[in-house]
Amino acid sequence: MVILHQKVKHKNIKTMKTKIEKIRKMMLCLIIIFGININAQSQKSTVGILNIYSSGLSITNAQMGNLLRSEVEKLDTFEVIDKFDIDYLLKQKSIEADCYNKLCLNEIGKIINADKMFSGSVELINDQITITLRLIDVATGSVEKTQVNEFLNLPVEIKNMLKISVSEMFGQTVDETMKTTLSKKYNYDNAINNPQAEKLNCSGPRMGVAFITGTASKIMKAPKSQGGFDSYPVMFQFGYQWEQQYLNEGNFQALFEFIPIITGLEQGMFVPSFSVLNGLRDNKNGWEFAFGPTFTINKMGKGYYEENGDWKIYNWENDSTYNPNHLDLVRRMDSRGNIRVTSGLVFAFGKTIKSGSLNLPVNIFINPNKDGLRFGISFGYNAKKK
Repeated sequence: MVILHQKVKHKNIKTMKTKIEKIRKMMLCLIIIFGININAQSQKSTVGILNIYSSGLSITNAQMGNLLRSEVEKLDTFEVIDKFDIDYLLKQKSIEADCYNKLCLNEIGKIINADKMFSGSVELINDQITITLRLIDVATGSVEKTQVNEFLNLPVEIKNMLKISVSEMFGQTVDETMKTTLSKKYNYDNAINNPQAEKLNCSGPRMGVAFITGTASKIMKAPKSQGGFDSYPVMFQFGYQWEQQYLNEGNFQALFEFIPIITGLEQGMFVPSFSVLNGLRDNKNGWEFAFGPTFTINKMGKGYYEENGDWKIYNWENDSTYNPNHLDLVRRMDSRGNIRVTSGLVFAFGKTIKSGSLNLPVNIFINPNKDGLRFGISFGYNAKKK
């Protein structure tokens, strides 16, 4: 029995050693395979970038090539061959870096030992900058990828244009707001697509209708013998708006608006006003909010309200004792009064609608006053200035 027990024990130990040996071999195989994969992944394709053809722009072919090289390096997808190494190898062969056709690029790719060659052009065509990029496989001599993008004529944004083109070429995430700003002709203005401040001016004629409520409405409708204006509390307005932007970054611009307006001409009245507003406009969708003081020239009378609510203009009958009860004197609109300048505060909210190069601003305004609320709607138009 003892001998049998020893044999069984010896057999179990031998089986366990065999299993351990198999596990060691499997782990070794996994380590080798994993190492091979890591090494394969770490080996990036080498790419050579020469000069990029530039036409109609102040940027040279060599500078354009340097800009593209910088953007491709940021991808971290290729091992970009150093510019100075390329220059050294080409000088040894007496070859110029201005090489743009596929056969020439393929030949140079073999000389500099590159897997891929980048080529392309950046051209100003019909007031648009067209960027064409090509990736050539040196081994096969064929074009592997091609990317074509069209942008607005904004040479100062060439670097961002190349960044967008390279990112799209290799399926990278693109800033869609930036792309729209640089490529859509009638996108809302901002500091990128209109870097010159004078190009951002939306000045133009304004017209609309104003509604008057409260006590002011009653005064407007009252007969002139009672100090009213014998008119309707709804009046048309005509004027002009000048704008001056003092901030224009990102999706927003801040501006001052200067708006002279004439009101009531259709009712035989002449009520001029002048507003100075501080506004904030969203460049992405055209929404705008503004507020500021307004100054109006109107006829104002000094008088008092009797106990029954009737209005009496003071000293109307040249009698210094015309206010026998010594009631509080107030000043209000009165067609029999003197011309005075009054002030108020205006709040405006609106949106600029774009139709081609035509801007159509539509605004709602509110002018709160102790005599009643004044509100209305106005619209205008202007063409984008070049």
